Amino acid sequence: MNKKLLLILLVISIKCISQSSTKYVFGVLYDEMGTLPGAHIINATSNKATYSNDNGEFKIKAALKDTLKITSVGFKTLTFSVKNTHFGISENKFILKKDIYELDEITIKKHNLIGSLSSDLKQTPEDKKANALAKTMDFSKVNMKAKTKDDHIDTYVRPPKAETDPTQAFATAGSSVSMPFKYSEKLWALRRKLAFKESFPSKLISDFGESFFFKELKIPVEKYHHFLEYCNPLGIEELYQKGNLLEVIKILRKEQIGYLKLIKKE
Repeated sequence: MNKKLLLILLVISIKCISQSSTKYVFGVLYDEMGTLPGAHIINATSNKATYSNDNGEFKIKAALKDTLKITSVGFKTLTFSVKNTHFGISENKFILKKDIYELDEITIKKHNLIGSLSSDLKQTPEDKKANALAKTMDFSKVNMKAKTKDDHIDTYVRPPKAETDPTQAFATAGSSVSMPFKYSEKLWALRRKLAFKESFPSKLISDFGESFFFKELKIPVEKYHHFLEYCNPLGIEELYQKGNLLEVIKILRKEQIGYLKLIKKE
């Protein structure tokens, strides 16, 4: 019985001694710019931890030879063993050094082109919208004189064909007729008009952008020229030539509603 009591007293005394040897360690953390807040201070021996305040200050319980670790993101971990000099009222100053990370050298390659025209062309992405537009604008195999059934443009837009023979008035003047129109102002005016009509669709695409026609107005790519012919009776070509682009946009937006209904019925 006496032995058990002696053992209990011995354990209690050891605990009291160990507790009396545990004291606070006061410290202030710094980096190159000044005090360091939010760093973690860990007693690896007792598994206790704390962190530095806004002024970089901290306090933590420790005993002699306890291992303290101070960590913070972007800084090297500071590890040290507690000594008698760490105890006391005066604060200990600890300086953390920046942790520099070195990355392996890499090569950034912007493309897979090798400089060979035949090989590089195969790797160039295909612009499907541009190809569709190019095919739509190709009228080389289209018979412009042929009428199609229920052709809205042919019925309502195309001007009436003049059946009068311009040479009939000169029928009695001789067997041959010479028309002095080769270098006339009318002929050049006609050529300029035809040139403008030919370039008008591409001019609109350039000025208003593809997204205006194909996304905002929702005009199918293959119906682009058809839509312009649908709007031509309202004078969009003349307005464009005069620089009234806002009026052209208003007409295109207004006529888009009826046009989409028309092609939907077809």
